[in-house]
Amino acid sequence: MFFDIISSGSKGNSTIVYHNGTVVLIDVGITNKLLNDELNQFNLNVNDIDATLITHDHSDHISGIRFIKMSKAYALEGTLPSLGNAIEPFKPFFINDIKITAVPTSHDAKNPCGYVLEVDDIKLVYITDTGIIDDETLHYLINPTYLIIECNHDISMLLKTNRPAELKDRILSSYGHLCNEDSASYSCRIVGKKTKEIVLAHISEEANTPECALKAYEKVFSYFNIDIHKFKVTVANQHHHYIGGEYNED
Repeated sequence: MFFDIISSGSKGNSTIVYHNGTVVLIDVGITNKLLNDELNQFNLNVNDIDATLITHDHSDHISGIRFIKMSKAYALEGTLPSLGNAIEPFKPFFINDIKITAVPTSHDAKNPCGYVLEVDDIKLVYITDTGIIDDETLHYLINPTYLIIECNHDISMLLKTNRPAELKDRILSSYGHLCNEDSASYSCRIVGKKTKEIVLAHISEEANTPECALKAYEKVFSYFNIDIHKFKVTVANQHHHYIGGEYNED
């Protein structure tokens, strides 16, 4: 399995997951051109997408939804128009041989979620746009091969921005976004012996930096006596794609 994080941040989010000929798209908050350009790199096009998983209905996650087949789109109840497929939290379904489970997140949208994709002995967790991760959801995330997790802001940097107080309060709330330290703390509970790679996603361009996020991760992992160097830890961003996982398809 490999994954291609095309874009991750407040301007747009979209990730391709590929395994043995099955193509799954997570969110489509990007332009049709960008999506097609990315797919073309792997000799694919939008017709090759077997399923599009939508996390929630904010524009940076669904602005390009008109470019995909709604009959192959999935989300929790109330997120998609009637032509999409409503799924249930914690109830797995299959796209070819990939088992997919939607897990609720805590965000100011209707029925937001993250996703767990499993096939053979591989498990990919995608969890962004959440102010907290509750214990029920955490149970489904444990010991992934690949963890893509929100690491949105540094609290002190956020408070120093010129953003309205209401927006700052929203971001800091339990229905907002994960700060660096909270993201790292959750990751310490999630990672396990199978974990190979952690990708820090949805990083704010105004209230965070990759260096700040990685420093926070190193500090928190050290506090919990976890050797962060056992994992490949990288940062996804808004403007350049990131390819992770392993491409070993025939």
